[in-house]
Amino acid sequence: MMTDLDQLEAQSIFVLREAYHRLRPLGLLWSLGKDSNVLLWLARKAFLGRVPVAVYHVDTGRKFPEMYAFRDRYAAEWGLDLRIGTCPPVEEIDPTLPPAARSAARKTAGLASVIERDRLAGVVAGIRRDEQAMRAKERVFSPRGASHRWDVRNQPPEFWDQFATPVEAGAHVRVHPLLAWRELDVWRYIEREGIPVVDLYFARNGQRYRSLGDQDITAPVPSQAKTIPEILAELRGTREAERAGRAMDNETEDAFERLRVAGYL
Repeated sequence: MMTDLDQLEAQSIFVLREAYHRLRPLGLLWSLGKDSNVLLWLARKAFLGRVPVAVYHVDTGRKFPEMYAFRDRYAAEWGLDLRIGTCPPVEEIDPTLPPAARSAARKTAGLASVIERDRLAGVVAGIRRDEQAMRAKERVFSPRGASHRWDVRNQPPEFWDQFATPVEAGAHVRVHPLLAWRELDVWRYIEREGIPVVDLYFARNGQRYRSLGDQDITAPVPSQAKTIPEILAELRGTREAERAGRAMDNETEDAFERLRVAGYL
């Protein structure tokens, strides 16, 4: 009998295979966080132990040292075709954005550059609906226009796993295999599968990170959870948002919406 995790896994693998079949060239985005590690793990399962597409880390240059060490280790161990994208300086980003959103928007520009350079028809990302209100509006196959913009009010329906692909020249599709997963599901799956994650997720001196981003715009939350069972117990009892430690999420909601529409992950 299939468990709920088995069902989530099967659906995500189906989405990954469908994307690989229908979108070429295809890239997979690796942020080095727990969700994208689960995404890579699922991709390896979907394709018999290897990831058959390029894996992109759009690097702001401001990640934690532990994240870079993790990237280098597992890119080698998993035999990934890892490609590093760079981001423009913050001075080139829209000055009307709040400070943290402006810093985060560097990644939007970096991703757009990667997509254009490699002419990607699709990019696979590890976002989830329960992370943030704007992400809850996404589709599994989410078309983006030639300018990378997301028309949130004009999205294709997805009935019976029928996914839309773009017809506009220069457009691409964002593919979200983890969209239906919850934070709790991700950690349960990490525990079940023994998936490695950056150790910043585990408590040190009464604090840990629930969501990992750039050092200058990410803060830890109070926690005593040093193991995955303790993290699961903590999540079952908390009301605090997963991204509470992200400075951008504590700025105006409009800023996040503006970034998402413009192409932010």
